[in-house]
Amino acid sequence: MYAIVEMAGQQFKVAKDQKVFVHRLDAKQGSKVSFDRVLLIDDNGKVTIGAPVVEGAAVEVKVLQHLKGDKVIVFKKKRRKGYQKQNGHRQHLTEVSVENIVSSGGAKKAKAKKATPKKEEAKKVESPVKEAGTDYSSMTVAELKAVAKEKGISGISSMKKAELIEAVSKA
Repeated sequence: MYAIVEMAGQQFKVAKDQKVFVHRLDAKQGSKVSFDRVLLIDDNGKVTIGAPVVEGAAVEVKVLQHLKGDKVIVFKKKRRKGYQKQNGHRQHLTEVSVENIVSSGGAKKAKAKKATPKKEEAKKVESPVKEAGTDYSSMTVAELKAVAKEKGISGISSMKKAELIEAVSKA
């Protein structure tokens, strides 16, 4: 049995009794932590894929120790320019051991329903046709073409903005 779980912003494929190094967690050494962002569970050939997570699934881990990773050296150079920069860092990590993979019965969260606007409540788009005293120069070409189309002007596809303004103001 294995699971793909999101821990500390990264995704890991974990199995029971496996040790994993993750980004530093805010948990004390020896404490137990449960992760409920399980994306996939394989239980002896029976695969459950979440959308985006598997409901009720959790991975329980025990924090073994906090440590620093290997030193990473960053060296930048521009040849023939006399530019060299050397920098480095050591990543803060937490070593965890997977204690248990729970496929159902984990901490369930209530889904927040998103408010979907109904068709009647949707904003109505105003017609681009304006009154006689409208300033057509502030309109876009697409809006001018829509106005010309509603007024029944033909040949608008090859017209430029100035020609569209002239044709719409005459009609």
